[in-house]
Amino acid sequence: MTKNNQPTLLVTGASGHLGRRVVELLLEAEAGTIIATTRTPDKLADFSARGVIVRHADFNQPDSLAKAFAGVDRLLLISTDALGESGLRLKQHKTAVKAAEAAGVSHVIYTSAINPGPGSAIPDHYETEEALAASQLNWTVLRNNLYADLLLVSLGQAVQIGQLFSAAGDGKIAYISREDCAQAAAAALLSSLNGHRTLNITGPEALSQTDLANIAAQIAGKPVTYVPLELDVLIQNMVAAGLPQPAAELYASIDSATARGQFETVSSDFEKLTGSKPTAVAEFLAANQEALLPEASRQ
Repeated sequence: MTKNNQPTLLVTGASGHLGRRVVELLLEAEAGTIIATTRTPDKLADFSARGVIVRHADFNQPDSLAKAFAGVDRLLLISTDALGESGLRLKQHKTAVKAAEAAGVSHVIYTSAINPGPGSAIPDHYETEEALAASQLNWTVLRNNLYADLLLVSLGQAVQIGQLFSAAGDGKIAYISREDCAQAAAAALLSSLNGHRTLNITGPEALSQTDLANIAAQIAGKPVTYVPLELDVLIQNMVAAGLPQPAAELYASIDSATARGQFETVSSDFEKLTGSKPTAVAEFLAANQEALLPEASRQ
């Protein structure tokens, strides 16, 4: 604890979009001692100037984590970006969990995914949760649903051509904005709760691809139609567009999981944690319509 009895808080991956926003929220809350870790400390010079302690941390270098996590009370472990690299992300997460335990961190908050499991689209979240459960740490698992921010790309393309292609079938997703995920992570760090808890961080409603096409059409003022595709056709289309086969299969696995209902969970946990309601997709898209609409269509 710091002299003013506020816990020392640490955010990993603080040079990324989510981590950077969480640090900003902690500064706004005057949280006390804040530590931000990254592989590239120079990118956080602005935080250093505002009193944040910036430390180098590389999840592929366990010794760097021992130094980075020293003296920390509550730690936000943001899942790394090592997607598509067989086993690497899970190894990184397990290394971080061990380092936090060895450093005497009292509580770890981990950004997981909704409904993780051996059959999920991204199973390393489930195994990271198991590593936390097997440790001596207190922990909070934030099972974040898919980012609404991702829709700005897919629906932006759909608005331009009037068609939304997906292999998600009639599956639904309770999208949550990255901003809301940052708000949830900051609230969990600032909380005094300990023990073990798992929270589902979702938007207020689950939407199908047809729902999304209708929302996009309303915002754009032009028809947008959902065109369902078979999974193999979607993969072939992405490869034909220049995406490497492994990446195309990874992205397509999200559609497959959606069709199976992995992302349809709607929870009130966000509101209980933060005291605020999550942003609805229609509201989010309307607020970001400049990114959604072609320049010629903007008023």
